[in-house]
Amino acid sequence: MDKWTLFKKITRFGTIPVMLIPVVLGTVGAYVWEGSFHPFLFVITLVGAVSAHLFSNMVNDLWDFRNGTDTEAKNTPGMVSTNSGFLSGGLMKESLFALMTWSLLALAVACGLILSISSGWETLWFVAAGALIAYFYVAPPLRFGYRGKGYSEFAIFVAFGVMPVLGSYFVQTGEFSLKPVLLSIPVGLLTTLLLFNHHFLHWRADEQAGKRTLVVVWGERRALVFSRILLFLSYGSLIVCVVYGVLPVYALLALLTVFAPLQVYRGLEPQNASLAYLPLMGASQQASVRCGLIMALALLIQGLI
Repeated sequence: MDKWTLFKKITRFGTIPVMLIPVVLGTVGAYVWEGSFHPFLFVITLVGAVSAHLFSNMVNDLWDFRNGTDTEAKNTPGMVSTNSGFLSGGLMKESLFALMTWSLLALAVACGLILSISSGWETLWFVAAGALIAYFYVAPPLRFGYRGKGYSEFAIFVAFGVMPVLGSYFVQTGEFSLKPVLLSIPVGLLTTLLLFNHHFLHWRADEQAGKRTLVVVWGERRALVFSRILLFLSYGSLIVCVVYGVLPVYALLALLTVFAPLQVYRGLEPQNASLAYLPLMGASQQASVRCGLIMALALLIQGLI
């Protein structure tokens, strides 16, 4: 296995579209609404955001391994493990894994410092908030991803919605605005839905390990109801963005992306085997990425015509 393939597997690199989309949205919003676009700052923002996201993936694996959650998922029959498997499978020393993890955070912080010099010290608030959310999602003493009170869902919404969209907008313009906040809501909610749905894959193992996700707290039946509600809230917020002029009316084409997850929901029972949720995960990610892309393209077309 070459080093690049190894890096992608360790960091779960394939998840980065859910971070790239909001950064692109915020940048396009700055160009369309304020006529501001700085390619160098855009590239540094992308590098920093991706590094922060990969740090989040790895630090979650690190602390889930230390907390015994990943080992429990690996040893529980029928559970689908969502970590990289390098720690729980004994494929890499914990010290080397930790070194890679903190190196990604260092790169993200370095990008934040460059952006703070160019766009304003307020950029550092996004850097600090992102680092704290990523680390304390599973790390003690907060471990809010283990508390089952909705803290983790709110954190995902902020970290993959409001912060990257508003942050990338601020980097380009040096100003804050309500528009990018509204623009962030559909993609933020869809990414929250994606992360919520992934708990179905191993919720019984989470319960055994003491990780109290909302799926564990509510049970499978009630959590599935909430999952559907979250889907409709996501697309409802898209309509709100069009109504308030944040997006052009043809951005409503993004509503078509709701059908993939809806079709999967129809095939689910109130209780299902863990493997039955893999299609829901795929459909959720597809909806998040495609909806965000259509939103960005619609906004860009509006700025060009």
